[in-house]
Amino acid sequence: MPSISAFRGVRYDLGHVGSLSDVIAPPYDVIDPELQDQLYKKHPANVVRLILNRDEPGDDEHSNRYTRAARFLRNWRREGVLFTEGDPAIYVYHQEFDLGGRTVTRRGFMCRTRLERFGEGNIHPHEETHGGAKADRFKLWKACRANLSQIFGLYPDPKNDAQGILEAAIIGQTPLVATDHLGVAHRVWPVTDIAVINRVTAAMAGKPVYIADGHHRYETALNLREDLAAELAQRGEQLAPEHPANFVLMMCVSMSDEGMLVLPTHRLFRGVPPMTADQLAAKLGDAFSTERAGEGPDRAISLWEEIETEGEQGTLGFYTAEDDRWTIARITDGGRRTMAEIAADHCADWQGLGVSILHRLVMDTLLGLPNLPAPKYVRALAEVPAGLKEGDSAGRDLTGQQGTGGRFELAALVMPATVEHIRAISNAGERMPAKSTYFYPKLLSGLVINPIE
Repeated sequence: MPSISAFRGVRYDLGHVGSLSDVIAPPYDVIDPELQDQLYKKHPANVVRLILNRDEPGDDEHSNRYTRAARFLRNWRREGVLFTEGDPAIYVYHQEFDLGGRTVTRRGFMCRTRLERFGEGNIHPHEETHGGAKADRFKLWKACRANLSQIFGLYPDPKNDAQGILEAAIIGQTPLVATDHLGVAHRVWPVTDIAVINRVTAAMAGKPVYIADGHHRYETALNLREDLAAELAQRGEQLAPEHPANFVLMMCVSMSDEGMLVLPTHRLFRGVPPMTADQLAAKLGDAFSTERAGEGPDRAISLWEEIETEGEQGTLGFYTAEDDRWTIARITDGGRRTMAEIAADHCADWQGLGVSILHRLVMDTLLGLPNLPAPKYVRALAEVPAGLKEGDSAGRDLTGQQGTGGRFELAALVMPATVEHIRAISNAGERMPAKSTYFYPKLLSGLVINPIE
């Protein structure tokens, strides 16, 4: 793994703000306008004012949501709303949540991780990024001179040795606790013991890191480093190797952690011509074996349970709105051969992903629809039947895609990629299709901030 280090984080003074639950927020990219408004009202120092400040009338180049966020950060630090940790720390971070009737805990730790460009070191991306999101985060982080949210990094550690060292160190210690809007409990322990930090650093040495979430923020940190280096160069100076801008705030989770789960992201497609289940089956041809699987939007729930139990990447569930029917489709050997031909520029692991099969083989090739607008990505299974009943809202969804106001003609239930897929495809130097993975729960913003000056 690239070198990690403890750091003096900036965090909320609970004596000043009261409950930590009132000032935290989920990542900016899952905050819709309604939740943004709720967070604004929850507390005058809620971190949403930093990570997703509102646009205001009269905003211009000199006064805008980025400059307001920077002003809030400066003022809160000056007023004592935020304080800087007395000693460098690694922050143990647990997330406890309910899933399928059982309680699950995901364990990891937050630290500074030295930046490396993709392809030049031991940090690997797994999904493509988009310029708009990077430009937005660059303006914000440059104005604030801080990492306001963590990168989510996975690392191989079969026996969870690094996390085990930290778990032993926090026995009997009282955590900081926050509960988010979804009911997930988040617990944080700052660990400042130098001997413990050194043992964790040694245990992590040489391990690769696979970015699970936060690709845009990681690339933003790289761009900020280059921007600062250019500023210094103009003054005849150099960026020191240990300058904070050479690092980024990262949450590190072992790929073997029991709470490390990857959930599916289903699709509701926009712009698809109406078709019946029979017409869909005809288009899939001999690339898939198909069978009728019931009717009505609500069938999505039980059908997904069957697909998930089957556990095959090449098994997909399709809903055709024209006849209100579901079809279960299983890729055949002929379909796999076709996939290998049309995706010869990708490795076998990429070709075998459910999302790759869905988009490259089914949507682009067999249905002949390569230029569709982005689908509505659905993470909560209950939202599949709800979306099919309610149709495509004319507003924007969480990904910023504009709805059409019409019905979704086609829906797809698709298996998520696994942690091993992430490792194999990243090691092959490739990236997965967009929304191949959904890591739940999301990491909170507002637990700790990493200054980069």
